[in-house]
Amino acid sequence: MKSSICLAPISHLKELNNLFIELTEKNCNLRCKHCYINFPLKKNVKDFITVDSVKKALNETINHNITCIYLTGAEPMTHPDFNSILRLCLKRSNVCIFTNASCINEKKARFLKRVEEESSFEIIFKLSIDHYNEIKSDDIRGRGTYRQTLHAVKCLVKYGFNPILCITNYYKEDPQILKEEFKKVCSKIGFETNDDNFTINEYFDKNSNDDIIDTEWDSLDCEYGRILTSKGIYSCPFLANDHRGRSGSSFIDFSDKTLLESPFCRTCIKNKKSMFSIDFSKFT
Repeated sequence: MKSSICLAPISHLKELNNLFIELTEKNCNLRCKHCYINFPLKKNVKDFITVDSVKKALNETINHNITCIYLTGAEPMTHPDFNSILRLCLKRSNVCIFTNASCINEKKARFLKRVEEESSFEIIFKLSIDHYNEIKSDDIRGRGTYRQTLHAVKCLVKYGFNPILCITNYYKEDPQILKEEFKKVCSKIGFETNDDNFTINEYFDKNSNDDIIDTEWDSLDCEYGRILTSKGIYSCPFLANDHRGRSGSSFIDFSDKTLLESPFCRTCIKNKKSMFSIDFSKFT
């Protein structure tokens, strides 16, 4: 008699290299169709993490080999103390900012360049844009977002940054075609790119009933990182504030195991590689 119980695979933390910090859980100025966050009806939720919580986490992880700190959201650049938190993190390691680019203009890019020059580490930008066609991209993210992101790219490139475009394959198209078409778009605005300037991820459908659980992958974010939120430590940005991903209350004592049981986990496994962190081995 076959068992009807399906056991989810387990991921083990191999080394804490990536420290994700969720600056806000629900505060975002966009409502993208594919977003995994369940936003409340009230648009502006003031749920920002405290600067003291960030300082505490940086102190608690001092003995870990943190190669990059990732500032995430909803939209992290809406945090009222964003600049202070950025400077704090740059004292420790490289910092990657996940943003929808709506807060970036030439003045902001110039300021961020000065902040980077104060540090011995680098600021990396991951900008969300989901299609090379303006109409298709705006249909997913909202009217005007396509042009805003390309404007942000131009501003960042002007001040010497090399942004990464994060593309969610909402329409399930050939990833290579997406890359080639995006390269053409970027070239038109003076941004010469290569494959490392793009990350194309699987689209997570909240309404999917796919129960297939694979057990093979190359690398998962939960194997090399943890995320700090205002509610504690969780295994990855997808599972931030989800009880299935809770690892502990602080970095003094947290779990190194993650049960890959949620639909988010299946999306990561299908993707085969890390969806949030940067593979720095490509640049060494």
